[in-house]
Amino acid sequence: MPGIKINTGSTRKILRSVPGKNPVSLRNRIALYYTIATAVLLALVFTLVFYTVERVVFNHFDEELEREVSEILDERPQGTFDVWKFDLSDDDHNSDADDDDDRMKRDDEKSEDDDDEEFFQLVSHEGTVVSRSANLAGNTLAFLPGLQEKRFRTGTVGQLAVRQIQVPLTDQKGKPEGYLLAAVPVRDAVIVLEDLKQVLLVSYPVIILTLFILTRVIAGRSIRPVEEVIAAAEKITRENLDHRIPLPRNHDELHRLSATINSLLDRLQDAFQREKQFTADASHELKTPIASIKGTLEVLVRKPRAREQYEERIRFCLKELERMTGLIDQLLLLARYESGGMTAHMAPVDLSLHIREAIGRMHSEALQKNIPISFDGPHSCMVSADPAMLDMILENILSNALKYSPSDSTIAVTLSGSDGYPLCSIADNGIGIPEEKLSRVFERFYRVDESRSSGTGGSGLGLAIVKKLADLQHITVSIKSPTDSGTTVELRFPASLQ
Repeated sequence: MPGIKINTGSTRKILRSVPGKNPVSLRNRIALYYTIATAVLLALVFTLVFYTVERVVFNHFDEELEREVSEILDERPQGTFDVWKFDLSDDDHNSDADDDDDRMKRDDEKSEDDDDEEFFQLVSHEGTVVSRSANLAGNTLAFLPGLQEKRFRTGTVGQLAVRQIQVPLTDQKGKPEGYLLAAVPVRDAVIVLEDLKQVLLVSYPVIILTLFILTRVIAGRSIRPVEEVIAAAEKITRENLDHRIPLPRNHDELHRLSATINSLLDRLQDAFQREKQFTADASHELKTPIASIKGTLEVLVRKPRAREQYEERIRFCLKELERMTGLIDQLLLLARYESGGMTAHMAPVDLSLHIREAIGRMHSEALQKNIPISFDGPHSCMVSADPAMLDMILENILSNALKYSPSDSTIAVTLSGSDGYPLCSIADNGIGIPEEKLSRVFERFYRVDESRSSGTGGSGLGLAIVKKLADLQHITVSIKSPTDSGTTVELRFPASLQ
């Protein structure tokens, strides 16, 4: 509709003029975007309404003009242009009044009101005004040369707005000779259309402003629960991670948001607790051998000792350093995995051979606790795996089995795979794992025995490393631990290589 425009450039300037990364609040943005969308839609509706009304009004006048022109054409016989000229000339029109008495009476009645007048004009093919009705006085109707068919348009006669039609006239052979123009005043229609335009133009900004205010109020009430969630979340710190966001009564998107944040806080709290536990364990694991080495060396330098005493204490220090090195290696291994810098170098390996070699490396530790390790499986079983990672997996599982098994018990390693997928089982007769903790044993830093027994040791990294290395090689790891029946770790390998 004329005059209705959406100035989006000004809107962007307003947004840019407010400092900060988030210059407009969520409430104002919702109201602004909704108002802009509605303003565009309302402008289209108002424009459609205006032009529809205008079209309907002018269609009424166009039908009247066509009817008048049809009456003239029907009353006048087809002839030459001179006949048309004679019919519409002022003098001849008056001299022919007796023959057209009824029509003249209608013209007299219409002349009483300018809005009911009808104007006629005859124009030659070259554009010369040949004849016109008396009520045109010194005025002429606007003429468009070269038209081959009738045409409607809006124009003026003096100061009077009119709706006019231009119809081409042809001779008996169809050759164009001139044009007949007819017009009717449309002053009242123009006034109505102007009034309608003013009403739409004035009501448009009022509606938009009212809509923005109402939308802002409604948006403010709608996001109030979000502000409550923000206020509750801001109160949660490292010291009170157990605090949770109250769930809204309505099970809507805000309820889901609050529940999701609470779930995230649960995971963060759990991870934080495990990090604290790991820090304490790692600190103890590193501090203990350092303190032992320091104390031993201090004792050795106080006075001369026998060679055997020096050798014994040095071997003790080396053992403690090896334990520290192993812990540091595990930490570095996990760090490499988390950073994505670790890849498995898959190659055909003999699983049976690697199991026997891993048992051999654990022999001295098993001998100290008097725990025999048996192996039952084929002489050879070829699988695709990373040799170094496979050895680390087997050693960590066997080390855990020895660590948590009582003296004079047994550890059984079996290898089977009749279905083509080798299955390695390592079963001990240790203390077992409670059922409620079984699903978390592969988590990083998680320890079943949170109090740390000096007899068992451990930092909670062994099984986490096993799971991550197994995943890299597409090996499935599972644990079974019936109550008071020890623990069985199963490794399911991809299809064996024939």
